[in-house]
Amino acid sequence: MSQQIEAAKKLAAYTAVDNYVKPTDKSQYLRKMNGDERARSLGSTVPYVVERILQQGEEVNKDRIFLPTGFQSKQLIIGGGLRLGDVSQYTRIDVTIDGADEVDSNLNCIKGGGACQLQEKVLAEAAKTFIVVADFRKKSAILGTSWKQGVPIEVAPGAYAPMLERLKEMGSPNAALRMAKMKAGPVVTDNGNFVIDAPFSEKDYKNPKELLVKLKMLTGVVEVGLFCDMAKAAYFGNEDGSVSIRSADGKTEEVQAH
Repeated sequence: MSQQIEAAKKLAAYTAVDNYVKPTDKSQYLRKMNGDERARSLGSTVPYVVERILQQGEEVNKDRIFLPTGFQSKQLIIGGGLRLGDVSQYTRIDVTIDGADEVDSNLNCIKGGGACQLQEKVLAEAAKTFIVVADFRKKSAILGTSWKQGVPIEVAPGAYAPMLERLKEMGSPNAALRMAKMKAGPVVTDNGNFVIDAPFSEKDYKNPKELLVKLKMLTGVVEVGLFCDMAKAAYFGNEDGSVSIRSADGKTEEVQAH
């Protein structure tokens, strides 16, 4: 099953890159915006995204700039010989391609299983086009169907204890501080914060934007792993080798394997 899932992720990533990072679009990527070259960012699906981009060739990529959402993507960008940029330099991005823990029928996403939701959201919001790439397990009608761990919430370390109590009052009795697996103590984000995973009811997940607003209003919250009304399209790699494309306008498309 693991090989099948990886093949699905790869297929979805390749198809998304073929549609949104085309070699023939090179001149578009070189246009200036506020004095800066246009850039693109990469997230948790970056191994397959970078692999496909590198296949386009050194000449096509020499003037492109890539922004990482975390440590892994930064290392892959550097290792692939691509130009590394930072959102403080490039505040407008052509396209952000990233993974998701779950995507609903309206393209609302749960992200943050890798504890990078703040940087991921900054780059998603900075992008002209935000594309989600995932395998078939991540596609749901309603959030919380397959991703049972809950909404990842990045919190200031000094606020996590009262935050847990507030979340329980809001309808998440099983909210818990995320603990590290390879060391003692909690997971610490790249920004030095903690992460709380807060499962909610189906009723709450049916209106994720309202839930997002409520969570963002809590004192101590740095960022919430609910990405609402942001994605232009989601690409899902399927078990049979096809790719399902779900667009924000409600259109769906099936692309068969080549």
